Amino acid sequence: MEKTRKKIMLVDDDRVVLKIGRHVLKETYDVYPLPSAADMFKALEEVIPDLILLDIVMPDMDGLETIKRLKADSRYDRIPVIFVTSIGDDQSVFEHLKIGAYSNLTKPYTSEELLRRVENCLNDFFPAPPSDKKDEKDKPVILAIDDAPDILKMVQLLLKDKYKIYTLSDPAKLKDLLADITPDMFLLDYNMPELTGFDLMPIIRSYPEHRETPVIYLTSVRSADFLTVANRLGASDYIMKPIKVDVLREKVGRHLNKL
Repeated sequence: MEKTRKKIMLVDDDRVVLKIGRHVLKETYDVYPLPSAADMFKALEEVIPDLILLDIVMPDMDGLETIKRLKADSRYDRIPVIFVTSIGDDQSVFEHLKIGAYSNLTKPYTSEELLRRVENCLNDFFPAPPSDKKDEKDKPVILAIDDAPDILKMVQLLLKDKYKIYTLSDPAKLKDLLADITPDMFLLDYNMPELTGFDLMPIIRSYPEHRETPVIYLTSVRSADFLTVANRLGASDYIMKPIKVDVLREKVGRHLNKL
């Protein structure tokens, strides 16, 4: 039986962007280019898309107001939304996630970036037939340790659909938490006061069950010294801050799939 094509709405007041986006996506998806949020809401009366690509800066109703209306309506609140924006800093991405966006796609972007972001989103929301879906208790367990609450919240928002996430802002309490849970992965901030990520690695590896558990550092430092020490301590990988959605998802999934 032929696979049903996913439906994507492109909402942008720039008709050139709509034309290019439709051209890039039309081979794989049914694409609905719409020049305004008002046109999108009219179209939603006839078609429920599997994904909305939503420009933030638009006249009349901007993307932030639009997504709030979508999430307040039970007919549309489960439709994933990717914001399309020229603003891609860490704090802005976090604010967009908090109001319900799946992720940001930063302008200017390439055709490959657009296709990859769309594919990743649809794979997350339509991962497998229901019979193959894991129960909550079967999800891999990830412990994220960072002294910045915003980073922990972002990690939780980005990964909670596929993984069971625990967060810890006080690294001194690591041993207490490990008495209650057995993580399948650690996401570990490098630069924390008192106990750094490097200080925590020997503690983690002292547990027999965690001698091979993947540890990914979250860091704004990418020097030769950092990489040398991280490798000697047994780190699996690192993710640069500000955290990029696709990089986080890809690296976490890749290292967990090795287990």
